[in-house]
Amino acid sequence: MHKHRKQLTITGLILMAAAGIWLYWKEGQPQESPAQTEAFIQKYMTNPNGTLATYLQEGDSTNPEIAAGRESLSESLGFWMQYAVLKKDKTLFHQSAGVLEHYFLTPQQYLAWKLEPDGSSNIHTNALGDDLRVIGALLKAEQLWGTSSDREKAGTLTGTLLSSALVNGYMTDFHDFDRGESAQELSLAYIDSDALQQMQKAQLIDHAFYGKHIQLLENMPDDGAFYPKSFNVHHGQYTYDDSVNLIDQLLVGIHAAEIGREPEPLISFLRKEWSHSHKLYGRYDRVTRASSVEYESPSVYGLAVQLALEAKDKVWAGELFKHMISLRDGDTEYPGGYVFDGNTHIFDNLLPLLAAELWIKHSQK
Repeated sequence: MHKHRKQLTITGLILMAAAGIWLYWKEGQPQESPAQTEAFIQKYMTNPNGTLATYLQEGDSTNPEIAAGRESLSESLGFWMQYAVLKKDKTLFHQSAGVLEHYFLTPQQYLAWKLEPDGSSNIHTNALGDDLRVIGALLKAEQLWGTSSDREKAGTLTGTLLSSALVNGYMTDFHDFDRGESAQELSLAYIDSDALQQMQKAQLIDHAFYGKHIQLLENMPDDGAFYPKSFNVHHGQYTYDDSVNLIDQLLVGIHAAEIGREPEPLISFLRKEWSHSHKLYGRYDRVTRASSVEYESPSVYGLAVQLALEAKDKVWAGELFKHMISLRDGDTEYPGGYVFDGNTHIFDNLLPLLAAELWIKHSQK
């Protein structure tokens, strides 16, 4: 009996020590809740009709190709729907699905990539990356909650892409439904491998179509740090940009990681940048590798956290996450928001919001 009791005591001490180590590790990790940023978006970045405003402050559009002021993007809707699915928030998701159906979905059954603040639109084009993000979220929602209407919407949007917007068997960046013309380029950041997997699983696309697009990620070259910007579906060539948008690169890296291709050149570059200055900038010169802008973007850190988690580097992800959170609440008038000089872009709140929810999910494992 005495020996047995002694073994229990030793076992208890071991368990207590392990629990202490775990608590010490856990307390050292950033524990910020995404709820504050979600509340900021709901209160300050949502138009009266439920669409998400691109900017906090109102502003007039000077270029029809760029969103301004309280105009709304299908890209924002897609990220918001992804967040609702990740959070398993059925109410939030179906509010977004209602906005999709009532405002973004056109009579020709494609998503207008941009809306006026009142929900009207004179846009005749879609944006492929946004479409795939929305379709993937709809299919995951159907799996979560068994809502056939989500599956039907995903099928409708996929059908439009397959019937109207293919060039040489590829989806491309956009299709002009007024002119009946499609882009000749497919941006690699738009090849949403997770969404394509969901579409194949739901039998909305076949294996050959899925493979044709995934092969572009599998076969893409790199220059030792960066990936090409796009693939010309007419000439069959990859194209690099001289000025590299890090958000695009991070999306490509995430999509590559999702299909099992380790984005090592990009990750090595980012780790080197991080170790050098503990900052990641929005753009880099492809030849010199030097930053070509001086601004930091919460969007960049949101995606960098996701890439680090995909690479199973939780320590680095935690460092990036902690720095990202330090950029929040700079303006006390807007708690939870990533607001600078009285204004903010919706992506600089949505992508950190997604990163925070992902961090919570990974921290619970």
